[in-house]
Amino acid sequence: MKVVVSRSGGFAGIRTTWEVQVDEQPDRSAWAELLGGLPWDAVSETAPQPDRYVYRIRCAPHEVVLGEQQVCGPWKELIDRVRGVNDAS
Repeated sequence: MKVVVSRSGGFAGIRTTWEVQVDEQPDRSAWAELLGGLPWDAVSETAPQPDRYVYRIRCAPHEVVLGEQQVCGPWKELIDRVRGVNDAS
């Protein structure tokens, strides 16, 4: 299972992408629990805000787009974990 997080927007408008292969992680069950507990279907569409980031999170069959103001709780935890795996490699 692959998780892809893309961040775009902000002041410079640069897109950054991080990804992780969950099956290759030593804590696969913790990843699966986090991904399974995310409110994929409860994300409401919000209008983009100037100079703020927009996050696109994909984990088949799910995909959500979150405004920076929506990134909290389990969404923030997921984004931080995916970024952390990429920063460590």
